[in-house]
Amino acid sequence: MADLFIALIHHPVLDRRGKIVTSAITSLDIHDLARSARTYDVRATYVAHPVKELRDFARSVRDRWLQGYGRQFDSLRQEALERVVVVSDLDEAIASVKGVCGQPPLLVHTSARTQNGVSYQQLREELAGDGPPFLILFGTGFGLAPSIAERADRILAPILGPADYNHLSVRAAASIILDRLRGR
Repeated sequence: MADLFIALIHHPVLDRRGKIVTSAITSLDIHDLARSARTYDVRATYVAHPVKELRDFARSVRDRWLQGYGRQFDSLRQEALERVVVVSDLDEAIASVKGVCGQPPLLVHTSARTQNGVSYQQLREELAGDGPPFLILFGTGFGLAPSIAERADRILAPILGPADYNHLSVRAAASIILDRLRGR
């Protein structure tokens, strides 16, 4: 099975008007993504942010469960947060995956606005093989900026429900996507 990694990207992302912005890190995103990623055996969850103070905040959230009170309080949370890696940007995440696997990952762009893209079944089959590692990119705010899509090797089809409404939280979308790609 191919190695799977995920990255939560905070820049460049879009705001509600389509302007490129940098979004804030939330502790809820870190906890929930780490737990979902651990459930589906994702090798690492990258939290990418260009601002040092927010990277420090993300590390403090992670470290509280690895070294502080949380370590004694909830060992399952610790196990999930051990796989969180805080980086400054997508390039640093790619370099980390290459360092772990010996080759750069294929980048998978996710978006609620994608009109067409690779199906979950197709990507699931690719992940089942012995190919290169994959890094699935999740955007905060109102999604990843177009410059990220341009770098992607695969663009994943959106998650669609029975109605026209399509604005899931990044935590919910990541969980659904991971279940579709790795669930039993």
